[in-house]
Amino acid sequence: MSSEHFDFTDHSHRRYNPLTDSWILVSPHRAKRPWLGQQETVSKPNAPEYDEKCYLCPGNTRATGGSNPKYEATYIFQNDYAAVKLDQPELKEEGDADSLRNRLFKVKSVRGNCYVICFSPKHNLTIPQMETDELIQVISAWQKLYNDVSIEAKTEGKPFKYLQIFENKGTAMGCSNLHPHGQAWCLESVPSLVDQEFKSFNKYEHEHSTHLLADYVKLELEEKSRIVLENDTFLVVVPYWATWPFETMIVSKTHLSSVAEFTDKQKADLASIMKKLTTKYDNLFECSFPYSMGLHQAPLNATEEEKKTSWFHMHFYPPLLRSATVRKFLVGFEMLGEPQRDLTAEQAADRLRALDSETHYLQKL
Repeated sequence: MSSEHFDFTDHSHRRYNPLTDSWILVSPHRAKRPWLGQQETVSKPNAPEYDEKCYLCPGNTRATGGSNPKYEATYIFQNDYAAVKLDQPELKEEGDADSLRNRLFKVKSVRGNCYVICFSPKHNLTIPQMETDELIQVISAWQKLYNDVSIEAKTEGKPFKYLQIFENKGTAMGCSNLHPHGQAWCLESVPSLVDQEFKSFNKYEHEHSTHLLADYVKLELEEKSRIVLENDTFLVVVPYWATWPFETMIVSKTHLSSVAEFTDKQKADLASIMKKLTTKYDNLFECSFPYSMGLHQAPLNATEEEKKTSWFHMHFYPPLLRSATVRKFLVGFEMLGEPQRDLTAEQAADRLRALDSETHYLQKL
């Protein structure tokens, strides 16, 4: 056993993720290794404000033949290629419920609906390039959709239990259309990762008589080493247990169960901090920074107990590691063992915190 002092910036260690009840391997010394692997192509910021070939631009015909209205703000429509559908036959269980097949080959029917959320009519914008007022419109659209599908479930009997709102930004994250947009998938069940968070919240509440994220926010505000941004309502941190190199989480400082509860002030605070965070992302490697982002919040028509368990937060998972062209791959040990990262959460937070959050790099060119 070495007698030298343990250095978290150089020595391997594992960190526990209480949200998912899992561990991640941190190997900060590996960041020094040379890179001769795949490099991404950097997209050039030369897209037009309107693209006649884009299926999402105002007034254009979509891939299935329908037409978009000439919308002037955030616009939502049902996804033409929905991952889940309402109209499908019932799946009936066959044979003995305790048979080997039914024990090991479990299957459930899933119904729901999917939506596309065009953030802006302008084809060449991304979140950091939008005005704060425009982002407030996006958040208001999320809020309206959450409320609308809740009403549909309650009054029309539609099988909607959870609305997963997310955005895949950039081709590195599989985005098939670069018009600024996100999606919302509405399912009759709570998705597995969200369900695991709820189970972790309930377990923590049972053991400590407080909410896990309430304690986490308290601790981050005390230590400050992983805080990137904050305002009256929200905190942006690189989670202690982050997997992706520059992963962040936006979390409400006090209990908010869902976007449905947001006041105008809280919507403005979320819009402001999203714009600042994504501006920092773009400024990090001076590129349109790719990521997958999503909201985690209460189920639709949540019971009082479900509202108490839920705590609004957003995950940002960006893949870039060293530059605009070098990304992190979850392969090998990560696929077969557990996730691994090459710089600590504190190192990532230091780099993000030092970046300009007000002026986008393109404004300086």
